[in-house]
Amino acid sequence: MIEIEHLTKRYGEHTAVSDLSFTVESGGIYGFLGPNGAGKSTTMNIMTGCLSATEGRVKIGGYDVFEQPDKAKRLIGYLPEQPPLYMSETPEEYLRFVGEAKGLRGAELAGQIEEVIRQTRLTEVRRRRISALSKGYKQRVGIAQALLGNPAVIILDEPTVGLDPIQIIEIRDLIKELGRSHTVIFSSHILSEVQALCDQIIMIAKGKLVAFDRPENLEKHLLSPNEIILTTDAPADEALVLLNGIDHITDLSVKEESDGFATAHIKTDLSDVYTLSRAVFSAFAAAGKVLLEMTVKKANLEDIFLELTDSDPAEAGEPVKDAENTEESEAAEE
Repeated sequence: MIEIEHLTKRYGEHTAVSDLSFTVESGGIYGFLGPNGAGKSTTMNIMTGCLSATEGRVKIGGYDVFEQPDKAKRLIGYLPEQPPLYMSETPEEYLRFVGEAKGLRGAELAGQIEEVIRQTRLTEVRRRRISALSKGYKQRVGIAQALLGNPAVIILDEPTVGLDPIQIIEIRDLIKELGRSHTVIFSSHILSEVQALCDQIIMIAKGKLVAFDRPENLEKHLLSPNEIILTTDAPADEALVLLNGIDHITDLSVKEESDGFATAHIKTDLSDVYTLSRAVFSAFAAAGKVLLEMTVKKANLEDIFLELTDSDPAEAGEPVKDAENTEESEAAEE
């Protein structure tokens, strides 16, 4: 549905997007992640034809955004980070204006306005001035205008930013609903939100692609080893000896605390961290030493994000890509 090939955007000496390439298939919800300044909004603006590219190509449904803009843009609904709303109008008036701008007329326009108002739950405020609406309702109006024309692709830039918890839940539910009938790409700084909603995650840093995969595959292939954090009454040097005698520990640090106890941080290459925790417990019990506390820590999407975006993309090598697609490509080459 969306093909981005070697996309680059420069502003003078600054490169906002650098040789970015990826393909988004039809259907599903894609999370677009990256730290501030990573190039997310720039990429979205180029994908929607709102911004030109220095180099590269973007195709939507087979249509080049730069060479066939009219056909490509008919397939896209876009909510920028700042919704382009006319505050003096009501949602109904504003949606009529946007619908006409998109070429809708008559019964088709009226029907689509009713449908997007229903989808975004704007019925109660449809005739109030937009300036008098809450932030959450303004976001709904922005999403509603993106849905007009029934585009195949919905692109949402930070759709939940500035909303209260109830409004965030409502917008998330709406995104889930949209993902059943559209291809949805949305950016967010709330990692739990992306993990809960997305079928695939696209992650960029410094304008370069660093990961494109399913959340579960990222967790499987990228997370640092599982970690055990423990506190014991054994002296630090004795705890170190006990732990060094246990297999499958890939990283170990032991620290003597001011209260006389020792704290150890252990990482393992075992997929089942509980196997290691049993071995640790048995070793300390056999030595007559007490484990006052033992916590199993499993890394999450936040750890992945920090690991990938803290590194220099120029030195990171090939981005992490969808495992299934990679296997299919390799099979085809053979």
